Amino acid sequence: MWEYTEKVKEHFLNPRNVGIIENADGVGEVGSLACGDALTLYLKLDDDRIADVKFQTFGCASAIASSSALTEMLKGMTLDEAKKISNDDIAESLGGLPKEKMHCSVMGREALEAAIANYEGTRVKEVEGEIVCECFGVTDLQIERVVRENQLTTIEDVTSYVKAGGGCESCHDRIQEIIDSVLGKDPRPKKKKTKLTNIQKIKMIEETLEREIRPALEKDGGNIELIDVDGNAVYVQLRGTCASCRLSEVTLSKYVQTKLRELVTPELVVEEVHP
Repeated sequence: MWEYTEKVKEHFLNPRNVGIIENADGVGEVGSLACGDALTLYLKLDDDRIADVKFQTFGCASAIASSSALTEMLKGMTLDEAKKISNDDIAESLGGLPKEKMHCSVMGREALEAAIANYEGTRVKEVEGEIVCECFGVTDLQIERVVRENQLTTIEDVTSYVKAGGGCESCHDRIQEIIDSVLGKDPRPKKKKTKLTNIQKIKMIEETLEREIRPALEKDGGNIELIDVDGNAVYVQLRGTCASCRLSEVTLSKYVQTKLRELVTPELVVEEVHP
């Protein structure tokens, strides 16, 4: 059982600023319901200063506490000040987080980046790269960033910050390669992928939806149907609870698209077709 500080317990039991800001100036949505954590952050600004901030989160006690603490930190800050907040700042404001729960503070920082980008009319640069951890959909670029920013040195550290490696463990060797690369050692050469024919691509998409994606969505009462494939564009319809979920775009981009890119080809783009 993890040991939580009194501040973590207080923010979990009495979270601040929970809710939605109608007509928010900036909204940031991150996380994946398929992986167990999702966060939406709302910002309202007045003369480039954060006047109000609210959040909605789906996750554990640390996720709720981290989100609550972040909103308290942000009130009254300028955007330039907010941009400097790190995941360590969020954890420190709570008196620390269990090592295994540091990924909650990382999610808070990512939501803040997304909300500011939304306000400024820009987009957070999409983290592409190669999927390393299939269980949680984490790419090599995400792992590189968290290793560099937090001076991580072990696979266990990486798992604590972004969950990668915490499932089947088949990605441990690749995670170690990335750690070695960031620390200055030469990474192993990457294998080139063979170009797929259209028939091969469609078949692999159907198999991935059936084997990997649909079972995960069905656990929460949702489903997905393949409508069409046009080049690298994959058109799908969400069914069940997924169809009415306000985080459906997160599910499509952070889970469905990530899985298809990793298991089929990285050029795929998933688009939702509405009934």
